[in-house]
Amino acid sequence: MTSYLIRRCLQAVPLLLGISVIVFALLQMTPGGPMAAGEGAQSQASAEQIARLRGRYGLDDPLWMQYLKWLGGILTGDWGASFNTGRPVVEAITERLPTTLLLTGLSFGLSVLLALVVGVTAAVRHRTLFDYVSTGLAFAGLAMPSFWFGLMLLFVFSYSLDWLPSSGLADLRFRHEGFAAFLDRAEHLVLPVAVLSLVSVASLTRYVRSSMLDVLGQDYIRTARGNGLPERTVVLGHGLRNASIPVVTVAVLAIPELFLGAVITETIFGLPGMGRLFVESAELRDYPVLLGILLIASVLVVSANLLADILYGRLDPRISYE
Repeated sequence: MTSYLIRRCLQAVPLLLGISVIVFALLQMTPGGPMAAGEGAQSQASAEQIARLRGRYGLDDPLWMQYLKWLGGILTGDWGASFNTGRPVVEAITERLPTTLLLTGLSFGLSVLLALVVGVTAAVRHRTLFDYVSTGLAFAGLAMPSFWFGLMLLFVFSYSLDWLPSSGLADLRFRHEGFAAFLDRAEHLVLPVAVLSLVSVASLTRYVRSSMLDVLGQDYIRTARGNGLPERTVVLGHGLRNASIPVVTVAVLAIPELFLGAVITETIFGLPGMGRLFVESAELRDYPVLLGILLIASVLVVSANLLADILYGRLDPRISYE
C-alpha cells in the first residue's frame, strides 16, 4: 500500500502542473482584466498610474514568465497578494475556508446518511409505494437546479413563513454565547445545507438502491436467510457491506462536487466562505485569489480519487495494490 501511495502521489504532480497551466491560460484569456475598472472612460486613474500598477503586479511580463513566477511562489508558500485588497492570498483563503469546510462537511454527512437510509429501505421494499416515491424524488432532485431550489426555500421559509434566517452565519443584532450561539448558527445553516446536499442525496440514493438490489439477489444472501439469520443481519451485515463497495467511490467523489457547489450556495445565502470569495474575485478579475481557490479545488479532486481507491481496496479484499 505504501508503494502504491507513493506512486500515485508522484503521478499527481504532472497532473496538477498540467491543470495549473490550463487554468492560468484560461484566466488570462478572459475578457477585461484586473485593470479593466481603471481603463474605462469614466475612470479617474491616469494612464501613468495604470501602467505603474501593471508593472507592479507584473502584468506586462510574457505569460510564461508570469506563470513561472506564480508557480515559484506556490512552491515556496507565497501565493501572491490580492489585486483588490492587497492582502496575501493565503490569508484571504484561510479566513474563508472554515465556513466552506463546515458547510460541505455537514452537507456530505447528511447526504450519505439520507442516501443509505432511503436507498436501503427502497431496495428492501422493492416495487412498493416507498420505492416509487423515493425514486421519483431522486430523479426530481437531479433535475432541479440548485439555485432555483435555494431561492424557493428562501421565499417559503425566510420571507413567507419567517421561520429561518435568509443570509449569513449569525444574527449580528445580538451577541449570542454558548449554546445560544450554537443554535443561532444551526438555524443559519439549515437552508444552505439542504440546498447543497440536494443533488448528492439524489445521486447517492439511486446508487445505493441499485447496488443493494443487485446484492440482495445474490445466492449468499438467500443462503444467509435460509440459515435463519435475522433479516436485519442479512441486510445490514451482509448486504450493505458488499453493496457499499461501488457506492464508496461515488460518495467520495461527491466531496469535490460539494466543494464546487458551495460557490452557488454561499452566494445565494450570503455565507462568508470560499465560494462567495471566488464569485467576488471573478467579478473583479482578481487572478491571484482565483488561482489559489482553483488550485485547492484541483488538489481536492485528485485527493478524492486517491481516497476512493484506498477505501475501495479496504472494503474489497480481492483488490491488491501491490
